[in-house]
Amino acid sequence: MDEMTREHLEKQQYRIVGGTGAVKLCHWMRQKLIYGRPCYKEEFYGIESHRCLQMTPAVNVCNHRCLFCWRYHGMTGFDKAGYPEPEQLLEGCLREQKLLVSGFHGDPRCDPELWEEARTPNQVAISLSGEPTLYPELGEFIALCKRKGMTTFLVTNGSVPKALAELSTMPTQLYVTLAAPNQELYERLCVPQFPRAWENLMETLELLPSLGARTVVRHTLVKDWNLGWEDEYARLDEVANPTFIESKGYVFVGDSRTRMTVDNMPPHSAVREFSSKIADILSLEILADREDSRVVLVGRKGAKLRVKD
Repeated sequence: MDEMTREHLEKQQYRIVGGTGAVKLCHWMRQKLIYGRPCYKEEFYGIESHRCLQMTPAVNVCNHRCLFCWRYHGMTGFDKAGYPEPEQLLEGCLREQKLLVSGFHGDPRCDPELWEEARTPNQVAISLSGEPTLYPELGEFIALCKRKGMTTFLVTNGSVPKALAELSTMPTQLYVTLAAPNQELYERLCVPQFPRAWENLMETLELLPSLGARTVVRHTLVKDWNLGWEDEYARLDEVANPTFIESKGYVFVGDSRTRMTVDNMPPHSAVREFSSKIADILSLEILADREDSRVVLVGRKGAKLRVKD
């Protein structure tokens, strides 16, 4: 990692682990510890917000430049990235998480019991930044987390279907971002940095039903960009046949503010309307929604939402 990238990330409160790994406290960690408000994933899926380790094995390694992404895009010098070993990566992230959480201990609003639990994460969100399927030992890392009794949520842009097909251990829940209904819009909004990206994403969608894991197709919806086209999205969702479809409105935060405007944030009502149309087309139902996160969950009636029940 070049020094400019490291300095930029550290100013944003990332903690770098082993060159390409990183951890950063989620907004909902603070909300849970100080105000008792969990993130929508706790309400939907049963994970514990304050015990969630938000990390990445590839903080400065990404093959897309999505306009809506709140992450830093000035990544350079990762062609020969020296990736950390799974044990080094996990132990380093756990160590840095404990240091980051320590600052809450002196806040009188912080629940001491929750704080103590937050020091020992039991859920790993492999989603912070970069594209995690570019990490060559991803399956081994997920297996290590599993051996330590932690659930794992993996978020990918779907650009490396071969990596998913060859995972030695599947995550507890696998998210694939589908942020465009067609190739033309995908290339303008997600800005892939390599040829055949759309074809790779289509291959990933076709692969999902065979993986034997809980899967989620996530539609990140940006007003005046990719909101609508419900028939086209539904056809792609039908190919993927995921456990859930999660539609989430874009939020004007982070580095995305240099590429988008606050007007690109869709209201929750628009996200819900989009989700309702998708559900109707696919004979599914809205299973849950959360207005403050602009997120709606669609799936089969009676589907098991919680990963820990």
